[in-house]
Amino acid sequence: MRIVAALGGNALLERGQRPDAALQQANAVRAVHALAPLAERHELILTHGNGPQVGLLALESAADTSLTVPYPFDVLGAQTQGMIGYWLLQALQNALPGRQVVALINQTLVSAADPAFGNPTKFVGPVYDERTAQELAASRGWSVARDGDHWRRVVPSPDPQRVVETRLIRQLLSSGAIVVCAGGGGVPVIRNEEGKLQGVEAVIDKDLATAKLAEALEADALLLLTDVPAVQRGYGTADAEVISRATPAALRREDFPAGSMGPKVEAVCRFVEVTGDLGAIGALEDAVAILDGKAGTVVTPGGDYGGSEDLRPGPWVRPDPS
Repeated sequence: MRIVAALGGNALLERGQRPDAALQQANAVRAVHALAPLAERHELILTHGNGPQVGLLALESAADTSLTVPYPFDVLGAQTQGMIGYWLLQALQNALPGRQVVALINQTLVSAADPAFGNPTKFVGPVYDERTAQELAASRGWSVARDGDHWRRVVPSPDPQRVVETRLIRQLLSSGAIVVCAGGGGVPVIRNEEGKLQGVEAVIDKDLATAKLAEALEADALLLLTDVPAVQRGYGTADAEVISRATPAALRREDFPAGSMGPKVEAVCRFVEVTGDLGAIGALEDAVAILDGKAGTVVTPGGDYGGSEDLRPGPWVRPDPS
């Protein structure tokens, strides 16, 4: 099967952890340990978040007195792709000796007219208490918003239209390579009035970009792997209830936070609705169990799923166009 799996930014840097390189590299090794069994049996495309990392680099750039202006977010996004891609690349090579692994710097096309540019919602960087966040917003011209019990910086998050390097990724998969790509949703770019690609000040939602890529690559399954075991109805309340199976329509009737679970649910629903294949949300360490239908929240057109065998041959295999 062709599986596209997305690692949440918190899989590489858990909330409250110091953003030290050695710690994040160790977390990358742990992530790959959970994913290696999938790569041994299937084609694997791996994407990753970059919220904590790009926010840290933005802080460092803003404080660098040698710069006339801080680095823009498209440049910072490319930096995090290289850094995190290197950690995942090396961990995959060590876990799967003999396999070819490649990490790509990707661009993701967005619309210059996207209304998100006037309504920043994407969390980046570390967490703050409300007073500190408001002081930083006033002194640095940031937009800030509540993220659970904390506050964080928010930036525009336009809707992804296409991963520019999709054809190249398909060629690499055909050669047998494991591909790490679309980190942080990809470097956000538009086509300017001259038809040229141009970076923009934004951060693309990694899950929505991953769903768009999975659709273009005709993936059999989309796995969004994070730090929670499943989607929950009423998360954080005494009446919280795990949703283990769902259709896109059923999930869309629920209410999920726009800054956290909402984009993951939207990404999975889009993928399942367009392709008729399987999407799932769950914990990184449960990656294999999720594909086997034993963990996580599994979303299919009919809402039922018995395990990865359902994907070959069976109701979830894409019909042969011939």
